[in-house]
Amino acid sequence: MRRGLPLVVAVLLLALAGTAGVGRAADGPGVRLSAGQAGAGGTVTVSGSGWRPRTLLMVLVCGRATPARGVVGGTNSCANGDGRAVTTDADGAFSRKLPVAEPPVPCPCVVHVATVTGARAEADAVLEVAGHPVAPLPAERSAGRLAVLSDTRLTGSSGLLTWFGAPAARILVLTVGNTGTSPIQNPVFQVGTAHGVFAPEWDERQWHGTLAPGKKARIRLPVELSAGAHGDYTVTLRYGGRVLAEQPWGVGRPWGVTLFWILLCLVVPAALFRAGMAVVDRVRPRRPGGARHRPAPRPRRPLRLPSPLRLPRPLRLPLPRSRTAGPRTAAAPTAPTATAAPAARPAAPTPTLPWFAPDSAPGGPAGRSSAPHDDSPTSPTTPTTKGPT
Repeated sequence: MRRGLPLVVAVLLLALAGTAGVGRAADGPGVRLSAGQAGAGGTVTVSGSGWRPRTLLMVLVCGRATPARGVVGGTNSCANGDGRAVTTDADGAFSRKLPVAEPPVPCPCVVHVATVTGARAEADAVLEVAGHPVAPLPAERSAGRLAVLSDTRLTGSSGLLTWFGAPAARILVLTVGNTGTSPIQNPVFQVGTAHGVFAPEWDERQWHGTLAPGKKARIRLPVELSAGAHGDYTVTLRYGGRVLAEQPWGVGRPWGVTLFWILLCLVVPAALFRAGMAVVDRVRPRRPGGARHRPAPRPRRPLRLPSPLRLPRPLRLPLPRSRTAGPRTAAAPTAPTATAAPAARPAAPTPTLPWFAPDSAPGGPAGRSSAPHDDSPTSPTTPTTKGPT
């Protein structure tokens, strides 16, 4: 019996050590750690079960948190830069190595696992970060406790300015009730907007009023994004370090901005081209006619069609003139031509033919124009001096 007692004690100690790094939410998914204590720079293996199949999870080391109260400061109390993402399998289980990093706030610390998309689910497992300072958790502000009694929804719509890049705005509407024992006066909520898997950006929104124990109230809180924001966003409502509700928000792309840049790329080059042409037109030297670069239009010549009744004019060659030095006489009549000149045009001068006139016969007063010959009476032939009668 005495020999078996140390063995039983050792088994009990191993069982307690194995359950030290296990965290499970009530009726929800669970998280297990390969070691309950690790130093900064080391690694631990995080595994879990009971999650939704094919779900994206975020694994973080967070300070100022316990499995009972959760992460008091939200993701601002976690080492977000050293977090890891993991997707569950078809059975809702996962396993992932996580580097141990010191959170920005003191311990107590936990490994916080939460869903990224879909219905919210989270679980925590205790982790002691060796060498990191430890401080007590802040006390709760009051005995009042808020609980969401209805589904959250976003009301409102985008206007024309949002289509051109103006900030999109909505109203987060939900019904909350006071499940505590003391009234809550002018509660200050934290509204966060997160794009995709990034950490939310928190803004404080105060609701003016008093919520007595056991009462409920309808709360309307404004939500606004930055200018030009588009895509899938998640709106998170938090009070007292505890997340109350989450609502997805799909923001359309501001196509007006795209249209503006397209028109700008078309209008500016066209305006520069027109300005450049105007400068070139001014600096170009003037032409002698006064125009700078465009000559005066020439008058168009009328189109003349060939007339079928008009015949070509006969070709007239110049004839050699007589070498006689005497005065010119009237030319002999010529034979009439086959075609007469048009009446509208003046008659062309007819060249004189080298016929002998009566006063310019050879041997006459005007002198001779033929070869010399004998005028003796013995000459067999004597040329006549009379012209044609």
